[in-house]
Amino acid sequence: MTPDRAAGLAESRRALAEGEVSSVALVERALARIEATQPTLNAFRIVRAEAALAEAAAADRELAAGVRGPLLGVPVAVKDDMDVAGEPTAFGCRGDFPPVAEDGEAVRRLRAAGAVIVGKTNTCELGQWPFTEGPAFGETRNPWHPGHTPGGSSGGSACAVAAGLVPAALGSDGAGSVRIPASWTHLIGIKPQRGRISTWPHGESFQGITVNGTLARTVADAALLLDAASGNHARDPHRPAALTVADAVGRAPGRLRIALSLNPPFTALPVRLHPHIRSRVVELAEKLAALGHEVEEADPPYGPIGLTFVPRATAGIAERVRDVPDPALLDPRTREAARLGRLLGGVPLRAARRAEAVLQRRIGRFFSSYDVILAPTTAAPPPRVGALNRLGGAATDRAIIVACPYAWPWNVLGWPGVNVPAGFVDGGLPVGAQLLGPADSEPRLVSLAAQLETELHWHELWPPEPAVDCPAG
Repeated sequence: MTPDRAAGLAESRRALAEGEVSSVALVERALARIEATQPTLNAFRIVRAEAALAEAAAADRELAAGVRGPLLGVPVAVKDDMDVAGEPTAFGCRGDFPPVAEDGEAVRRLRAAGAVIVGKTNTCELGQWPFTEGPAFGETRNPWHPGHTPGGSSGGSACAVAAGLVPAALGSDGAGSVRIPASWTHLIGIKPQRGRISTWPHGESFQGITVNGTLARTVADAALLLDAASGNHARDPHRPAALTVADAVGRAPGRLRIALSLNPPFTALPVRLHPHIRSRVVELAEKLAALGHEVEEADPPYGPIGLTFVPRATAGIAERVRDVPDPALLDPRTREAARLGRLLGGVPLRAARRAEAVLQRRIGRFFSSYDVILAPTTAAPPPRVGALNRLGGAATDRAIIVACPYAWPWNVLGWPGVNVPAGFVDGGLPVGAQLLGPADSEPRLVSLAAQLETELHWHELWPPEPAVDCPAG
């Protein structure tokens, strides 16, 4: 690791507690690297330089007084769909968004843990697509290959962590929006159980399919951030029992029954898993078998689960469009999706919501035979910048289905999933695999991911440096 790249979350916490470094120094390093890479990588929508330095100085005073906290003085970033007091929440959109008065619940909990929020990261418009581009902020690029997207919609958070601008970041995941960019930037991405991290002031984000999650270079850091951000607002409708996920990192998972699932759910379009991604995921399955787990090919009984996703996703877009200051500035694809959401927001939406319990029971029975599912995170490696953003509405939808057919069912179910790095394809493009489980299975998934990390040392690899000199093309 080069000196200006961010140390990990746990390492930064240790160094701060032991007086080896100050919070101001860590924040200054993060801000300098953000400034240096913004012209090429463009990870951030908002940089809170003055406020973050003041918060770091306050953290240093607390540390000097002997105060300790889970993340006291550590710089982190959050996606620009989360409210940070005094900043606008544009969620990838153009327009004059006013500053919000209060932190969202996840941000409030990060602050309570002592974290310093250095900025808000870029996301595509209303988080709809697996790329992070738009007229509101430009193009966010992949640190591994700047001509390619880091994915989306939490692409700015993934870019910031992969490039070493911050040790970890929050994102959100409504159809794979944490796991997809984690896979395409060689990171750990945890999509937790619905309600584990509050989405307040939205009690249910996108009709319950979107949850907040974490991105980091190591399993331990992703779990530490998850624990710090976890918890509920008093008015949250989903309140799972509390878990301390970081404790599972050093705990052996035991011998698990793992289903290798290479077939996506029915999508109405032909989907082809990239052969090299297939090979990388099968190699992970072979590594798990070598570690003593029982691995066999098997697919969950998804059935027509896609019929329940579209009403919830588009109704959620319609809800968010109502809050945009100037809807005329939105992408035509967003306006199309909102129109569809208004059409589906009655009987179809209610049927989709009722179907969730049926799907949970049916797919839940699969977990009487298996403990964990191992599946590709995407069917394709990261596309080139602009490849999807230049398409029309229907063509964009088709391209997304073909590239990313694996992640979204777990959003319908509301269950946890963890992306782990699976290696590289096509000249060094990162790809990933998902570990998927039933309700409240984060500790098992994290324990298994940590076991793989100990064997494969994926966190020791960094993108080419310096990122500021990488060609954009």
